[in-house]
Amino acid sequence: MNLSAFITDNMEQILVEWEAFAATFGAVADKMSSKELRDHARQILQFVAKDIQTAESTEQTHAKSHGLGPCTGSEETASSIHGRLRYASGFSLLQLIAEYRALRASVLKLWQREVSDPHAAMPADSARDITRFNEAIDQSLAEAAVAYSDKTNETRDIFLAILGHDLRSPLAATSIAGSYLSRPGAFDDQIRQIGVRVKRSAVTMNGMVNDLLGLARAQLGNGIPIERRECDLLEMGHWAIEDANAAHPRARFELNATGELIGWFDGARLQQLLTNLANNAAQYGTPGRPICVDIVGEQDRVLLKVRNEGPAIPEKALPTLFSSLVQLPQQAGNTRPRSSLGLGLFIAKEIAVAHGGDIEVVSSEATGTVFTVEVPRH
Repeated sequence: MNLSAFITDNMEQILVEWEAFAATFGAVADKMSSKELRDHARQILQFVAKDIQTAESTEQTHAKSHGLGPCTGSEETASSIHGRLRYASGFSLLQLIAEYRALRASVLKLWQREVSDPHAAMPADSARDITRFNEAIDQSLAEAAVAYSDKTNETRDIFLAILGHDLRSPLAATSIAGSYLSRPGAFDDQIRQIGVRVKRSAVTMNGMVNDLLGLARAQLGNGIPIERRECDLLEMGHWAIEDANAAHPRARFELNATGELIGWFDGARLQQLLTNLANNAAQYGTPGRPICVDIVGEQDRVLLKVRNEGPAIPEKALPTLFSSLVQLPQQAGNTRPRSSLGLGLFIAKEIAVAHGGDIEVVSSEATGTVFTVEVPRH
C-alpha cells in the first residue's frame, strides 16, 4: 500500500493520535472539544494525500524543495484556517509546530509498521512517497505559521491603536496640570520646577503615543493617512522645535527658513515628522552643539533638513534605520537616558511617503548627521 492510500484508509486512527497529542497542551486544551482539537486536521491530511499522488515536473519538485509550493489562489486553505484558529484558541506558535511534528511522526510510524509486515509487499515508490509527504507537510505548516503570525501582528497593531487612543485623555490632563504649576509668579520656584518636569514628561509621553498610533495606522491600513490643508511651514517649524525643546530643554535648536513656505500639506503630520527628527538629533548629537533645522521652500518642492554634530551613524545601521522599533547603539560617553520607542524615524519616513516624498540621511564624522526630507508641493 502506498503512503497516500495508507493515509486515506487510516484517516481516523491518525486523527485520534493528532487529537491525543493536542490534548497534552494543558490548560490551553482542557476546555476544547474533540472537534476543536482535530480542527481541520482531516482536510490537511486529505491535502497531503492528494499532493503525494499529484504528478509534478522536475521544475516543480525543485521549487517545492526551496519552499516555493504551488499557489493556492485567494481561497483560504485548511492549513491557514487551522493556524488562525489555533491562535484564537490560545496555542503558542511552538505548540502549532509541535502538532505538525507529531503528525509527521505518527503517519510515518504507522505506515512503517504497515509496510514492515512480512506478508505485505513493499511499495516500489516508498522513498518518493516519503519525500512528497514531507514536502506536503512542510507546505501545510508554512501556511499555518504564516496565518498564525498574521493574526499575531493584527492583534498587536489593534492593541497599540487602542492603547494610544486611551492614553491621550490622561496625558492631556497631565499637560494642563504641568502648564498650570509652571506659570511664572503663580507658585514658588520649587513648585514651578515640578510643573516644568510634569509638562516635559507629558510632552515626551505624548510623542510616544503619537508614534504608537502612527505605527498602528501604518500597519493596519495603507500607510499613515494625511489631510492636506493650506498651512505655513514656518509656523509648523516653530511648533516642532517648541515640542522638541520641551523634551530636551538643554538642546540648542536653530531654525532657518527661506523661500515660499505656504502650501497645501498636512501641517500636523509634518510637524510630527520634524519633531521626531529634532528629538533624534538631540538624543544622538553632541551635547551643547547646535542642532540646525532648515526649511527651504522651492517652486515644486519643500526641503526639510535636520543636522546635528556628533559621532557618525554606523554604516551597518543605515539599511534598517527607518524600520520600526529600531534604536541606534548608545555612543560611548553618552549617559542621556533614551526617551523613545525606536519609532521616530519610521514614522518620519511614513509621513514623507504619504506626502509623495522621501527621506534620506548622510552621516560622517566630519560633517555630522543630516536628515533630508523632500516633500513635493503637488
